[in-house]
Amino acid sequence: MTSSHSARPEAPAVRLIATDLDGTLLRDDKSVSERTVAALAAAERAGIEVFFVTGRPARWMDVVSEHVHGHGLAICANGAAVVDLHAGGTFLEVRPLERPIALEVVRVLRAAAPGTSFAVELTTGIHYEPQYPPFFLDPGATVATAEKLLFEEAPGAAAPVLKLLAQHPELDPDVFLATAREAAGGLASFTRSSPTALIEISGLGVSKASTLAHCCTERGIAPEEVAAFGDMPNDIEMLAWAGRSYAMGNAHPDVIAAATGRTEGNNEDGVAVVIERLIAEAGAGAGAGAESRSVRGG
Repeated sequence: MTSSHSARPEAPAVRLIATDLDGTLLRDDKSVSERTVAALAAAERAGIEVFFVTGRPARWMDVVSEHVHGHGLAICANGAAVVDLHAGGTFLEVRPLERPIALEVVRVLRAAAPGTSFAVELTTGIHYEPQYPPFFLDPGATVATAEKLLFEEAPGAAAPVLKLLAQHPELDPDVFLATAREAAGGLASFTRSSPTALIEISGLGVSKASTLAHCCTERGIAPEEVAAFGDMPNDIEMLAWAGRSYAMGNAHPDVIAAATGRTEGNNEDGVAVVIERLIAEAGAGAGAGAESRSVRGG
């Protein structure tokens, strides 16, 4: 099933792999298969950096923390944070959603889609409204209205807001996303990664793609040298930015349209399938180069 429109002989070698987690690298049971673990390690040995790029917060990265090699970095909260997994998820960079803007988004969405409930993801944890589906992984969360959760006694003194989450009990997920973007798209960035009507809201211009691009620029890595993997709308910008991009077999239709290639589903180790091929291609290219130098006497 694996295909790619960009894996041409003249395509630059891949220097960095950027992969989403849920629905992409992880199987549905949230495990990392032995094949995938082996492929990630092989990529690092081949000199290819691996970045986990996810909507998850840093505190939910334990599922892959032991599988990150070399730099130890991950991009979390849809690009709102760069964290060091070798240091227990320490925040190295934060791109917050400013609280006054978050409050305005809440006001606009309450009017545009009555019945919407909110959660607030901070660098210190998540808190949510009484109507919002509870996060059982975060038993210490505060439950209050979004307006109270976003209020701060002294401006700038409270923990940074990584993202705002908006949930609707009845709307179609794509309709809810389109409604939110139309109503408040000039205030913040809107996306989704859940099969339900759950929207993730970040600071304007903050996305997996923009933060990944920044990290690559720091390393002197061009988009053409990046292979990216994803399955949901919050991956679209990243897949469109990368030189080689792969939609999972289980991907949303808009993700398939944005990617340059396609691979197996997450339960069939689709990421590992492509990584194995990329490493094989790199090895074949190196062998061909050595043979050519030998023929020339170089």
